[in-house]
Amino acid sequence: MATPQVQTVNTSADRVKLIVSAVLVLVALVVYYALGKQGPLFQWLGLLGCLVVAAVVYLASESGHALVAFGTDAVGEVKKVVWPTRNEAVQVTVYVFGFVLLMAFFLWLTDKTLEWFFYDLILGWKK
Repeated sequence: MATPQVQTVNTSADRVKLIVSAVLVLVALVVYYALGKQGPLFQWLGLLGCLVVAAVVYLASESGHALVAFGTDAVGEVKKVVWPTRNEAVQVTVYVFGFVLLMAFFLWLTDKTLEWFFYDLILGWKK
């Protein structure tokens, strides 16, 4: 098994972008509570505005580009999935329920057989 590569921030510009993004998230919280007397509309606008700016700054960094590339690749992979038809899904579901019922009956039968064997035959405890 190959060891995963650890990605670190290499440039000082990327470090600054990540730090600014983190500070903007903290500023968003401060703005939310500082605008408490102006009403909930201004609180939420201030919070969302700061969070949007923080997201834009983050997405401008190398880590943000990697996140967008990962998301694009993930969406592409999901589009490649061959989903079962409705008929296939229903058929497999019926098989699963049938197997579960069969196993439940088997386990119940095994339990009752062992109960009879140990309690009635070996120990002699009659119910």
